[in-house]
This record gives sequence, C-alpha cells and structure tokens, in this order.
Amino acid sequence: MQRFLLPLLFLALSPPAICHYSSSTSSPSSSSVSSDASEWRPARATYYAATNPRDAVGGACGYGDLVKSGYGMATVGLSETLFERGQICGACFELRCVDDLRWCIPGTSIILTATNFCAPNYGFDPDGGGHCNPPNKHFVLPIEAFEKIAIWKAGNMPVQYRRINCRKEGSMRFTVDGGGIFISVLITNVAGSGDIVAVKIKGSRTGWLPMGRNWGQNWHINADLRNQALSFEVTSSDRSTVTSYNVSPKNWNYGQTFEGKQFETP
Repeated sequence: MQRFLLPLLFLALSPPAICHYSSSTSSPSSSSVSSDASEWRPARATYYAATNPRDAVGGACGYGDLVKSGYGMATVGLSETLFERGQICGACFELRCVDDLRWCIPGTSIILTATNFCAPNYGFDPDGGGHCNPPNKHFVLPIEAFEKIAIWKAGNMPVQYRRINCRKEGSMRFTVDGGGIFISVLITNVAGSGDIVAVKIKGSRTGWLPMGRNWGQNWHINADLRNQALSFEVTSSDRSTVTSYNVSPKNWNYGQTFEGKQFETP
C-alpha cells in the first residue's frame, strides 16, 4: 500500500529570536470549547511521511518550521470542509481510531493542533480518492502521530474526532515581520480555543488599531509603529480576550518574537 502524501506548503522562514519582557496585562477571560463542539463525530484520517523526520515542514497556517515553532509532530492538516479558510488554524482536536480491529490500537487517542490544509482533488470523487474533497471531513497526520492510534498499513482509516481546549506550555508568542509601515504578526502557542478571530495592536503613541487576517494566523496592518513599544489584544473564537501590554521594547526589530499573556484553560 502506498503511503498517502499531503500537498504541503513549505515556508522558508528563519528561526525567530525569542525575547522576554515583563508587562502589565488585563485578566483574561476563561476559555472553553462548547460542549456541543466537543462531541465525538465521524471522519476519516490518512498520513504523510516526510523523507526526513527532521524536515522543516510548514503549512497553510503560516507557522513555518513546526518543530521550532513548538508544535512538533502533534499536528494535522484539515480538509476543506473543516479548514474554514484558515480561521481554524491553531485549534486542537482529539482523534481516536474506530471500527477496524485489524489496524486500530485499542484505548488510544491523540491530541493534535490544526496547522495545515489538505487541498481537494477534483480529479477524483469524494469516495474514490478525493479524500479531502467536500463534503468529507478528513484529517491528514504526520505518520509519527498516525502510528499512535493505528498501524500505518491501515491507510484511509475511519476515526472519531472532537474539538477540545488547547493546553500549551508557556506564553502566547508574537513574531513581528514586515518592513517600513507594513507590519505582519504571526501568533503562535495559543491556549484555550486555540484559533483567533480578531487582533488589535497598539504602539506606545497610538490607540488600539485593528489588524486584518493575512492568511492562517498571520495578521497585518499598515501603520508606522517603529520606535514604539507594542501591545496586543487577541480574541479567540469563543470571544475570550487577552490583552498584553508592552510585550516589546520600543527598539524592536522585524524578525523578533515576543511573549505575552496566555489564555486560561479550565
């Protein structure tokens, strides 16, 4: 049986410099995924195998090197029906193998963060090779993750999934990139709901400015915020908001990563 390969977006990003700065912050609201969203639902799953386990595999969410970003191999690509045009990036899912005693590893499940998109292949029917075609709910895992719930020979496996809260170590991270008055911010390591629906940025000489979603969890704005300390207000899909003040010094540079407050996880 041939191993299924996911079409991946490879990003050549240099590793960010991590900087730490103390900040006064607002108290975050408690984050929780609704009980309806956390019910087990049917789907299918396949896997991809990198030619080298240490390959810097990025993805359609813009996280770049997933190992260096802290996500490791506990990641997943989602079919178009689940991907929500990238808004779902950063959300966490629990998967378990079902209905096939030959290949399932009994009593196991795995928790994964959405970091990639499995593009549809309209040259095939949804039931005839177009695994990620609508209306299929399909997950594509690194083989290292797939083998925690099933034997790799299983191929296209029936699974159950549910949306769960993300539990992350450490703080939310803001990687600032761009040039001139164009600012792009990649937000990673987000706990709670995991996916972000709104971001605001503030310089030490400005009010709060709304940012637009560029793609995945990259947010952008045209504003001259150079030589100003940066603050961020982040709202997740459950409408919880965390505000991190002065996460950067005023002499920040493009390419640096700063740490702010984190969403609480029950």
